[in-house]
Amino acid sequence: MDPGVPGEYGECDAFMDTGWRPLWEEEPATRARMPDPVRTAAVRAVIIVAITLIQAMVAFLTTLAGSWFAFPAALSTVAATVVATWAVLDVWVTRQVWVQRHGVHSQPSSTARRLRRERRRARRAAPAESPPGG
Repeated sequence: MDPGVPGEYGECDAFMDTGWRPLWEEEPATRARMPDPVRTAAVRAVIIVAITLIQAMVAFLTTLAGSWFAFPAALSTVAATVVATWAVLDVWVTRQVWVQRHGVHSQPSSTARRLRRERRRARRAAPAESPPGG
């Protein structure tokens, strides 16, 4: 039996599947991608918040150690917290502005669709019931 060639029952010497398959398969996204300005603001906010958390940890540990650096670190942590709050609010504001400028693609609910269908039928039926020439 040649190595790599399946035998009568599908076995082969290599004990491996030699058929070619892609390394990964693309799957459709479950959610739409964030708009670029919103994603940029979100990335910026995550980086700022991460740096602020590291800075807060440094301030805490230097305070425990009794280092001279504790007071400047604590002051800069307070300032960084204000900046981080502003960055998170910037994500929210950027998203609101993007939605206002570009709109959202909304679909009417089934209730709205049913009401619209009933109004359309009523409009079509109304001229047929009216007397001719009247």
